[in-house]
Amino acid sequence: MSLRKVISVGAILLFGVGLVGCGQSPETPATTRVSALELSPEGWWCEEHGVPEEVCAQCNIKLVGSFKAKGDWCKEHDRPDSQCFICHPEKEAEFAAQYEAKYGKQPPKPQSAGVDQGRHEHGTKS
Repeated sequence: MSLRKVISVGAILLFGVGLVGCGQSPETPATTRVSALELSPEGWWCEEHGVPEEVCAQCNIKLVGSFKAKGDWCKEHDRPDSQCFICHPEKEAEFAAQYEAKYGKQPPKPQSAGVDQGRHEHGTKS
């Protein structure tokens, strides 16, 4: 076999191995890194109120105005109506479905579904 044929066959084999990538499909990235925060609800989920932190107006009072401006406010329970599990128990299931879609398991039960809970400090970031 001539040197030219050996180089051609070698190049074809190398190209073929590169396409296959050690048994992974071409659509699958060779390295998928998932941070600890992506695997943990901490920082994403408000366990106390059962909603994502970014929309928890009970924790972050800066959000209250935007909920009220949209007409989404339960005056009786002092929280967004869309997050009032007292008036709308079905909403708890809707938020739980978001958690389950992200983490593949049911969220912890909200710690304070009652009306006597005040605001707290863990979600006061902007």
